[in-house]
Amino acid sequence: MESFNPTNLKSLYIPPKESHKGKNGKLLIIGGSHLFHSASLWSLKVASRIVDLVHYSSVPENNAIVAKLTEEFRDGIIVPRGEIESYIEEDDCVLVGPGMVRADNETMKQFSLPDRQAGNVTMKNLKDIIEIEDEGVQTYYLTKYLLEKYPNKKWVIDAGALQMMELSWIPSGAILTPHQSEFERLKLKIKSEKLKMIMENEKIDDQVKEFAKEYKCTVLLKGVEDIVCNQSNCVKVTGGNQGMTKGGTGDVLAGLVAALYTKNDAFLAASAASYINKKAGEDLSEKMGIYFNASDLTDQIPQTMKRLLL
Repeated sequence: MESFNPTNLKSLYIPPKESHKGKNGKLLIIGGSHLFHSASLWSLKVASRIVDLVHYSSVPENNAIVAKLTEEFRDGIIVPRGEIESYIEEDDCVLVGPGMVRADNETMKQFSLPDRQAGNVTMKNLKDIIEIEDEGVQTYYLTKYLLEKYPNKKWVIDAGALQMMELSWIPSGAILTPHQSEFERLKLKIKSEKLKMIMENEKIDDQVKEFAKEYKCTVLLKGVEDIVCNQSNCVKVTGGNQGMTKGGTGDVLAGLVAALYTKNDAFLAASAASYINKKAGEDLSEKMGIYFNASDLTDQIPQTMKRLLL
């Protein structure tokens, strides 16, 4: 598999001097939970450095997130979950999943609504979904509702949404950002016997390639070496360091991918984001060794992008 060519960074969208607010990318981030209140904030922070507008929607009860947003993100718009559909229509791309929790199989089996069979619930109303008390169950039905209702939107699917979704929900053109264990979880949901055989017998880069072809998506498999594949192209992205194993760095990457996807094609957005993210980690190591965190990474990425792109 060939390595990502840094000259491809020249193809990334750069805002023209004559542009005005809203023309350089609008992103909606749907994420966060009572358990993971910081994750989606890292996605939000890095994206806000790149696109013109970031709309952010989390669980309404999470006052800590709202307080943090008003402190650090004064120029953004906080969107109640019940109003996200109008922003989905407006924005260029939607990132769903960072900081969202998952439910185990037993919880999903036990969940039911009046006059509906447990595990077979059809949710057609956003209001009903956001009133589900179990956040993991809500992740499942919210992800299903949004991906199936808006299949033509640019989607980046990450973390909780990625873990809870069924493969049949994946919209054509979506970007998936699993780490290795999340990819293994996705593989368990495959129905095609032919694809199952490939997953059992082929090396990992071929697995990612065939998965992307089957589901008409782009996959960014995160690891020591990232693998990025769509239906016709695959690259590996090397670099980074062990400082990037800390919690939250994947959420930073998801925000970077989604921000770039607002104005670029999926494969370029995913592969360029992977490369920039790793280079930012390397830049940090020159100043701090391996002793940096996700917040440091969000602050470094704009500086690294300036060095690489401008």
